[in-house]
Amino acid sequence: MRKIIIAGNWKMHKTQAEALEFLQIFKSKLEDTDDSREIVLCAPFTSLSIMSQILHGGQVRLGAQNIHWEKLGAYTGEISGSMLTELGVHYVIVGHSERRQYFSETDETANLRLLSAQRSGLTPILCVGESKSQRDAGETESVIINQIKRGMVDVDQNNIVIAYEPIWAIGTGATCEASEANRVVGLIRQQLNNKDVPIQYGGSVKADNIDELMQESEIDGVLVGGASLDPAGFARIANFK
Repeated sequence: MRKIIIAGNWKMHKTQAEALEFLQIFKSKLEDTDDSREIVLCAPFTSLSIMSQILHGGQVRLGAQNIHWEKLGAYTGEISGSMLTELGVHYVIVGHSERRQYFSETDETANLRLLSAQRSGLTPILCVGESKSQRDAGETESVIINQIKRGMVDVDQNNIVIAYEPIWAIGTGATCEASEANRVVGLIRQQLNNKDVPIQYGGSVKADNIDELMQESEIDGVLVGGASLDPAGFARIANFK
């Protein structure tokens, strides 16, 4: 059975104090949330430790935003799987479009990070998606399929989440139509051996479109950026109807 996963990606936002203030409000709004829904907060590295103490044993899981493929070494600015698991982290985002765009991530390095996460007992969230120019050129399908094929080499499909995030919809307010998002998520599922892999949609997800998105047959949750920074708004997303 496919799991429903509602994840927030805070990106480079929130100090430790701001994270604690968020949790105080957010947790109070989850009292009636369906237990079958996995709620994940992917916070900056600096807030993981203090958030782990608050979230330990609760309904909300902790996620990180990156992981290196080596266990240790001279990799300034990187973080290893053991450093994350020590803090009680369960999920880690891999291959986000911003990592690809600004930090030269590739499908191949994403693959290495996926394997590292799984070796460490973490569940990676692999992000895939096309740019506006690729969509306009009719290349959406080929781009997505190639990202899956190259990124998923030797990856255990029993311990992974995939997020379809069309780059042209991230932070732009231009949400992909729910039916089109569902079509592409279905295309991704066709490439997998394990059809129960949870596949999320991400890209300008907010409180006023979450219900429509989650009515679609192939979409198993969302990866939320800006709208996850507001505790009341993200709680509404977690409590979709």
